[in-house]
Amino acid sequence: MQGDNHSHDVLSGGRFFLVTVLNIFITIAEFVGGVLSGSLSLISDAFHNLGDSFSIAFSYVAHRISKKRQNKRNTFGYKRAEIIAAFLNSIALCLICIFLIIEAIKRFSHPESINGNLMLAVAVIGLIANFASAFMLNAGSKHNLNMRATYLHILSDALSSVAIIIGGVLIDLFGWVLIDPLVTILVAVYIFYESVPIIRQTCRILMQGAPAIDYPAIKQDLLKIDGVFGVHHVHAWSIDEHNVIFSAHVNLHDMKISQAQHIYTEIDELMENKYHMCHVTIQAETTRGENEDMIYDRGNDIP
Repeated sequence: MQGDNHSHDVLSGGRFFLVTVLNIFITIAEFVGGVLSGSLSLISDAFHNLGDSFSIAFSYVAHRISKKRQNKRNTFGYKRAEIIAAFLNSIALCLICIFLIIEAIKRFSHPESINGNLMLAVAVIGLIANFASAFMLNAGSKHNLNMRATYLHILSDALSSVAIIIGGVLIDLFGWVLIDPLVTILVAVYIFYESVPIIRQTCRILMQGAPAIDYPAIKQDLLKIDGVFGVHHVHAWSIDEHNVIFSAHVNLHDMKISQAQHIYTEIDELMENKYHMCHVTIQAETTRGENEDMIYDRGNDIP
């Protein structure tokens, strides 16, 4: 799990501070440049960068909270702090995209004159700073939803800068001022599209959704263990995108607890090594529930 540890360190110390400073610098430059040049795409990107600065700080705080050990108040620990941060950051990103699309559509009806040279110069500065920030966050984005949401914020700004540069060139050469709102819409739609899967995945985790596991295969493997003749009332849920909790009722032949202990050990090893469960809880029974379905379903929630 070295990759995870590395991703957890990406938003720490000097690197976190440098990414934040770069975003504040870009925000100021694009606000001033957008107002002076009349470019909506620059102003919209400045708003985007301002949101990114808050997003990075929020993600870092959530990351620090997630490293706290479990205690009597949070017996499963604090790992979901990062899931909550990823969810809220992605929602904010989608709302910003919707706002920018609405403003861009208004510009189609009322186009304004734009200083293409100034727009181009500011966009180039933004591109360099955004790519530098994205590079610093790239490693952790592959293994952590919180980092992924933050990285997506920064990457979206880098893509916006590329699009703005293209727009600035076309405006300067041909006077196509409508390219400015068009660029804004294209970038906003792309970022919205990239944000939706993060929202879907984090929402499923927060709703105690079950991970994608093969329940029939799990049942067959458990029934192969000597002494187990039934499996029912199974639950599986994710703490975060890496850690899955599993619980099940298993029917065992009548025996002493000391005799059943080796069966528990076999079940634990099976679920950890083959199905990558981080925590397994087993309730042993003899005949109780032996005819129930594997997934608990009586038309109501867990009593």
